[in-house]
Amino acid sequence: MVTKMTKYSFILLSEQTEGFLNSLQELGVVDISRSLKPIDEQSSGMLAEADRAKKALSILAACKAGSEKDFKFDGCPVDAVLETQDRIAEISAEIAAAKKEIAVRQPWGSFRSEDIHKLESQGLKLRFYSCMKKKFDPSWAEIRPLEVISETESKVFFVTVSPAEEEYSFPIEAVPAPEGSVNEAEEKLSLLQSKLEKEQQLLANLKSCSDEIRKAYNDSLSRLDLYFAEAATEKAVDNYLTVLTGFAPTSDDKRLCASFDSMDIYYSHEAATKEDNPPVKLKNNWFAKNFEVLTGMYGVPAYDEFDPTPVLGPFFMLFFAMCMGDAGYGILLMLIALVLRLKMKDSSLGKMHRLIAFLGGMTFVVGLVSGVFFGVQPHSLLIPKEADSVLPAFIQSLFGVQKFDNLPIFVQRLGEMWQWFQDGKIAGFPTMMVLAVAVGVFHICLAMIIKTINFTKRFGFKKTVATWGWTTLIVGGLVVVSLGMTEVLSAEAFKWTIIALAVVSGLAIYIFNTPGRNPLLNIGSGLWDTYNMVTGLLGDVLSYIRLYALGLAGGMLGNAFNIMGTMILDIPIPGVNWVFCIIILIFGHVLNLAMSCLGAFVHPLRLTFVEYFKNSGYEGTGAKYNPLTKKK
Repeated sequence: MVTKMTKYSFILLSEQTEGFLNSLQELGVVDISRSLKPIDEQSSGMLAEADRAKKALSILAACKAGSEKDFKFDGCPVDAVLETQDRIAEISAEIAAAKKEIAVRQPWGSFRSEDIHKLESQGLKLRFYSCMKKKFDPSWAEIRPLEVISETESKVFFVTVSPAEEEYSFPIEAVPAPEGSVNEAEEKLSLLQSKLEKEQQLLANLKSCSDEIRKAYNDSLSRLDLYFAEAATEKAVDNYLTVLTGFAPTSDDKRLCASFDSMDIYYSHEAATKEDNPPVKLKNNWFAKNFEVLTGMYGVPAYDEFDPTPVLGPFFMLFFAMCMGDAGYGILLMLIALVLRLKMKDSSLGKMHRLIAFLGGMTFVVGLVSGVFFGVQPHSLLIPKEADSVLPAFIQSLFGVQKFDNLPIFVQRLGEMWQWFQDGKIAGFPTMMVLAVAVGVFHICLAMIIKTINFTKRFGFKKTVATWGWTTLIVGGLVVVSLGMTEVLSAEAFKWTIIALAVVSGLAIYIFNTPGRNPLLNIGSGLWDTYNMVTGLLGDVLSYIRLYALGLAGGMLGNAFNIMGTMILDIPIPGVNWVFCIIILIFGHVLNLAMSCLGAFVHPLRLTFVEYFKNSGYEGTGAKYNPLTKKK
């Protein structure tokens, strides 16, 4: 639900502005309008300071704690972390270059550069060669004094010696001489690795300063937020006075008024209205609160809108579960949620563990109903099929009867639904497909009811007559048809109820849709709305078939991996066949789980954001509540 807000107006001396904003920040509940972008060099510097602290925290989060328990650091830990990380990056690059140089020098073995210089001083030139082994000709030793240094599987490395002043020729081109021996390169690598270890140890020890850096980061954000707030204030009377407006939850009125009364300022407060466009703070129970992040992905409701989160939560769970459709995957999701709760509870992903657990739990339930467990359908083994007139055993024991005919109508229908799931068909169509469409119809009907109530509240009954007409016709008609099919209504009552609904709805849709306007124009408008409504609703309802299609695709893919795994067992190599079978099953189901989760997240969001929000009239144009507060 949307929290009721109070509007506060403040007038104070300009010289009091900084102190007053500091007081508001300490209170931590008043939302005042402020810029979210750097507006000058000072704010840009503040942002850079916060970014440096954030970068330092991310660096420390990726490394293990140091071994020095009593490590103390004098100076700025943020600078130390960033500078140490830069040095580590430089040394790592030098190590990579050293390893490359070792690979280049390795074939030439160990030698001293002084020996080469000594030969050159005596008038001898040493030249280095490498060629493919199949192209190497031993007779080259007759052309020039030649010494093979090393050989690999494919190449030969050798040198020649000749007088420096003598005209020189050779069948192949020489390669650049190594800048030193491999021993020198290995010594350099060893020194660099030792240097790297020291820097890494320093960085690990600096991890003990994480709390200090986090405080510096939050302080930077708080100062930046305060600066933006002060920059957004209005000046009056030649900058002598400061005027600003803020909003806070009505539940905090008593505490805030007591604080403001103690300050040397003028203020007034009144209940916020939709014309004030106050920021929106959502207040939901422990269950619905987990789904506020999904509402925020579309947009928070306007101040006078209905918060869709309490409805979005249960349906998103159901849609997600129908797209997954596998009880085994539901168990895995719940295990993932448990790991996130235990190992990553402070991370952004870890904070969503409860949402993931809800989705996994619902997937498990739907998977049991549909009878799919890691791509296998064991229900035929666990629930034997009986004659159509025989009830499931638990219903038999509950009511003490064996036939549908001995039970009330609604219980008979429940028994038939049970048989549908066993048979997998309803009127020749797959049960889960029919269920997906039925859920879609209910979802859209609920959206229409919410739209009707909310629009009446926002705009008044006169402007929502047509909306009432369509809701009465569609929702009321479906209810009456359902009561007729279950024989709750007699045939005569059913007929007259349908006629009454048609008359009342027709008048609202075609005659009184816009009170005070020419009836002919109203009829034309009603006919156009009829075309849009019929085509739109048909497409909306059919769109829910994707729930069945995705569940079917995931189940078939899981079953395909099961078949591939079991086929490997036919290989007559004991032990090896089981190893490969397990590898295929694990890889296949992990891949299928990842793909199914992606589809099961995106498509329910699509059904919610398009089909549901469109038919419920939800706009999501509100501004999120962002109080001036100290960051923690």
